[in-house]
Amino acid sequence: MNVSALRTRLHFLQRSRVPVPLPRSNVPGNGLLWPVAWAILRNKGQNTTVNIGAEFARWETLKAQRGMKSDVELATFLLNRSSSSYQHRMLREFLREVDADADDLLLHNNVRWLSKGRVLSRFWSIRREVASFLAQAASQKATQFSDFLENEKHMDNVAFLVDITSHLNELNIRLQGKDNSVCELMTAVRSFQKKLEVFKEDLQADCAHFPTVQEQVQGQRDVLSFVDFIDKLIVNFSNRFDSFSFGQHLTMFIQNPFLITDVRGFSKEVTQHFKWANVGHLQMQLVDLQADVALKEQFVKTDPSTFWLQVVPETAFPGLRKVALHILTMFGSTYNCEAAFSTMNIIKTKYRSRLTNEHLQMCMRIALTPFKPRFKILASQARAQFSH
Repeated sequence: MNVSALRTRLHFLQRSRVPVPLPRSNVPGNGLLWPVAWAILRNKGQNTTVNIGAEFARWETLKAQRGMKSDVELATFLLNRSSSSYQHRMLREFLREVDADADDLLLHNNVRWLSKGRVLSRFWSIRREVASFLAQAASQKATQFSDFLENEKHMDNVAFLVDITSHLNELNIRLQGKDNSVCELMTAVRSFQKKLEVFKEDLQADCAHFPTVQEQVQGQRDVLSFVDFIDKLIVNFSNRFDSFSFGQHLTMFIQNPFLITDVRGFSKEVTQHFKWANVGHLQMQLVDLQADVALKEQFVKTDPSTFWLQVVPETAFPGLRKVALHILTMFGSTYNCEAAFSTMNIIKTKYRSRLTNEHLQMCMRIALTPFKPRFKILASQARAQFSH
């Protein structure tokens, strides 16, 4: 970028009805022209008086902070950054004109746990429109991005990332929620570990579980690098979750105790995790529970948590109920904690500066409790105070 390009930028601002005066040719040297011109651009023409000494010092400081050697390099960086919002508006208008599947690209955010998959999916749906837009843009970065979109190998990688992040997002959604027990979470993880083996074989066959890869590659290019990626995922999942020692009997005990056939194996697994458990009592209580037809019918009508906490009588099955309570009260994820912090941020704002810790605790309890007040009953019990 040179001085004429900067003048073009200033002319554009003038055509946009922004009162920006062009720098005069009698400014002493191009070394001062850049700081002065950037000061005018930064102020959007609202302040036509420029302190040349202060702006020159600011320009040199900024150039040193960015590690840039020339004025042209810094000017290119600043002008490209200032025009990014304009390019964004032009992209949105272009996508609307061509009736694309989406009218904008999504911005990736590390805090949002589904962001990567959604960003990639959105980009893939409008990749052809984005390529057309970049072909019309006359800039070095646009040319680089356009070359990236035209590279088949790069787009193969993007297609694979679209599919694999979609599968990972499905797992993430299954792992979220308030009432998921640790057994349900581990069931989802074990299921996904088996799916990874299926994905590995599928990539070497017809890519039925990778529709984006199938559309992009069409059997014409090698996908061995994707198989290696799946292998690494399998190893990572094994390293992270294989140390979790809950076996099949304990998982089945929570989800459906009436399906357990190996009573001795169940009691042995329980005593491995809970040293206080009595093997003989657990075996007899499990047999009695499975023989109770009424409890079996109640189990079909309710969810496992409600069944163990409210339906199973503690007097008849104290050992089984205690084991179930220990398992159900384990925190399988940080979802509840994160939800509580989000609720607290909504309640405790800068506009409620007089909110005490006691009142905050009460508000948090009301906001997070699953119980709903029965207002009709409370209102019917209220007594009006008539004046004498």
